[in-house]
Amino acid sequence: MKCQRDKFMLSRKVAYLNCAYMSPMLKKVENAGRKGIAAKRKPHKISTEDFFRDTEKLRAQFAKLVNCPEPNRNVIIPSVSYGMANAAANLPKKKGRVLLAQDQFPSNRYPWDGYQIDMIEKPVDRSKTWSDAFIDKLSSDVAAISISHTHWVDGSLFDLQRIREKASEVEAALIIDGTQSIGALPFDLSSIKPDALVVAGYKWLFGPYSSGMAYYGELFDEGKPIENNWINRKGSENFGGLVKYTDAFQEGALRYEVGEHSNFILVPMLLAAIKQLNRWSPEAVSLYIEQISEPAIKEMLEMGFEIEEKERRSPHLFGIRFDKRMDAKKIQKSLKDHKVNVSFRGDAIRISPHVYNDARDLSKLTRALKAAM
Repeated sequence: MKCQRDKFMLSRKVAYLNCAYMSPMLKKVENAGRKGIAAKRKPHKISTEDFFRDTEKLRAQFAKLVNCPEPNRNVIIPSVSYGMANAAANLPKKKGRVLLAQDQFPSNRYPWDGYQIDMIEKPVDRSKTWSDAFIDKLSSDVAAISISHTHWVDGSLFDLQRIREKASEVEAALIIDGTQSIGALPFDLSSIKPDALVVAGYKWLFGPYSSGMAYYGELFDEGKPIENNWINRKGSENFGGLVKYTDAFQEGALRYEVGEHSNFILVPMLLAAIKQLNRWSPEAVSLYIEQISEPAIKEMLEMGFEIEEKERRSPHLFGIRFDKRMDAKKIQKSLKDHKVNVSFRGDAIRISPHVYNDARDLSKLTRALKAAM
C-alpha cells in the first residue's frame, strides 16, 4: 500500500499522528453526509424501504470487516457505553466479578457498576504478559471479561484467543471493546468467538461521531434491550401496523439497535467509511502503519524513550514513555511548535498513525522530540 493522503483533506504542514483520538474524515465519507443532508430537503422521496436498505448494507460491510458469518448479529449503536450497557444488563450471571484492564477507558468501566470490578494490572514481571494476568484471575465467580484488543493508552496487545478459551471453561462472557483496533488491526470474529464486540465509529472506522457498531452473540439472543423503541420491536418493517403494539422484540441481536438507527446522514457516512476499509483491508492497513513507524520507533528507543516490545504491542497504536529527566511540558511545546499532533494519555505519549501518514510525518515527530531533549 502507498500513502492515501489524497483521499483526505489533511494539511501537509501538520503531522496528524492521532487517529486514536479521532480520525480525519475521508472525502467520500463527507460526500455521503452531504448527500444525506440534501435528501432531507425532499422527505417525500424517502420511502419505507429507505429506513432499512442502508442499515442492511452497513451490517454486511461490518460483517466482512470482522469476518462475521451472520450480518444480522451486527447492530448500529450511538456509543460504546450504549453497546456495553446492553451487554451488562443481560449477562447470565447477575452477580460476580467483571475483569477489566488497569486504566481502562471509562466507557468500558461505568456500565459495569453493580458488579464487583476487578482491575487487572499490567505485570511488572516481564516473564508474564498482561493476558497471563487476566487468565490467572479467571474462575467460576467471574461473570465477564470486558477487554479491548489493544490497550487505548499504549497499544499493549491482549491475546483474545487464549482469554476466550479460558473464559469458556469457567462460563464467563467475553465482551470486547474494539474501538481502538477494528479497522486497523485484523480481527477474526469467527475464530475468537466473543459474546459481544462493541466499536465506536469515529476513530479507526473513519465514521462520524455518535455512530458505531456492535456484535451480540447467541448469549444475548433472549435479552431485554436498554432502550424501548419502535424499530427494535417485531414487525416494525410494517409501518401500517405500528399501532398493533407488541412485547416481542426483533429476533436475536437486532433487538439491541438504537432508536432511529436508520439515520439518513450518519449511516451512509459510516457505510462509505467501512466500504473503504474493506477495500484496503485491515491487514494492509496494519502492515503499512508498521512499515512507516518502525524506523521512528528505533530512533526513539535510541533517544531513551520506553516503548513496549514489538511482540507485545499493536503496530498501529503505541505509547512512548520518558523518565523524570525529561521535561513533559518542554516535549509538549516542541511537538506543538513542530506541528505534530499526538495525545498524552496516562503516563504515555500515544502515537497513532494511519494510511494518510508517511515516513516524513514520523520524522517530524522524532525531530520534535530531539529538540525537547
